[in-house]
Amino acid sequence: MNIRYEQIQGRSLGFYTLIAGLAILILVALGSVYFMEHNGHYLTGMSNRVVWGVPHVFALFLIVAASGALNIASIASVFQKKLYKPLSRLSGLVSLALLAGGLMVLVLDLGRPDRLIVAMTEYNFKSIFAWNIILYNGFFVIVCVYLWMMFERRMNKFSSKVGLAAFTWRLILTTGTGSIFGFLVARQAYDAVIMAPMFIIMSFAFGLSFFILILMASYKWSERPLGDMIINRLGNLLGVFVAAVMYFVAIKHLGSIYLAENTSIENFILFDGGIYTKLFWYGQITLGSIIPMVLIYHPTTKGNRSMLGLSSVLVIIGGLIQLYVIIIGGQAYPMELFPGKEILEGYGGIAIYTPSFTEILLGIGGVAVALIIVTFLIKFLPFLPDNLANNTNVSPCYKE
Repeated sequence: MNIRYEQIQGRSLGFYTLIAGLAILILVALGSVYFMEHNGHYLTGMSNRVVWGVPHVFALFLIVAASGALNIASIASVFQKKLYKPLSRLSGLVSLALLAGGLMVLVLDLGRPDRLIVAMTEYNFKSIFAWNIILYNGFFVIVCVYLWMMFERRMNKFSSKVGLAAFTWRLILTTGTGSIFGFLVARQAYDAVIMAPMFIIMSFAFGLSFFILILMASYKWSERPLGDMIINRLGNLLGVFVAAVMYFVAIKHLGSIYLAENTSIENFILFDGGIYTKLFWYGQITLGSIIPMVLIYHPTTKGNRSMLGLSSVLVIIGGLIQLYVIIIGGQAYPMELFPGKEILEGYGGIAIYTPSFTEILLGIGGVAVALIIVTFLIKFLPFLPDNLANNTNVSPCYKE
């Protein structure tokens, strides 16, 4: 049978409560931005040593997850996996929503959001930041065209070609985001080319976690059938991505340890970095990687939707912690300004950073923006198939 796409009704008290709650979070986030801009950034935990704080952690997490959320549509159109074709529209929507939320946080954390106009009109092509502006804008355009190809019956035949372009573009986008750190030689914690492919596989895990949670919530709250076949396949895919992230993390740190010049920074992150070491081992590795894999693959929890949802939440939390360790921990460790010399006072020593409540609210606001976009659009446009039961045969053509 063909797949029929329908909007959700969105008339229940729960729907309006969700919209109201997300709207309140966004307003609170905007209020925190005004508070920081009006009184000065001294209210945050940032300093001249730690210039990228928690808002940057949320922003980059959402941007990276946006690339990975499109992975489901790419698997369907580029690799011709028909099982995932009914999910392609939702995949594109979640991808655009996450990118919008991430860019909102990024722009509002600049200190001078109005200067974004300068960044959009005057490009320094030697800067990886300028290249990322182009990549973000291009991603919006390509994914919008991709969705149009899927919505318009006459254009369905072009969806594979546009999907290939979107697949290629998102790989370049995530490579550019990872290269911000990989090519930043001034920071020992960042200076590693493996950052680029590691960010790509991180995007797969983070984006799929968001997608799974949104998919299960949408079908449960709209009381639509969602078969175990698709859910189990997505769960197995998430486990593979989480394992791949752990592999790249291990290679990155083992490679750095091999170089004598990086011994001190690796010792800081892995062994005696205080809060950063605890976040790495207990948050990123244990909570965000090992426990989700156990929940996904252990015989007693495998195939359990609640456990898969919990695994997805833990992967998201672990991803935020991972970026916190990379971004904040990398800045907290002092730069080597005078090789072979010891700085007795002044710049030397580990920088102290304590995120303020206003920074955290801004980051949460970005997540709320992404979720409210998805919630509104699945109400007004047919993004969701009305039936994804196990006995539904997927056809290349869909009825609207």
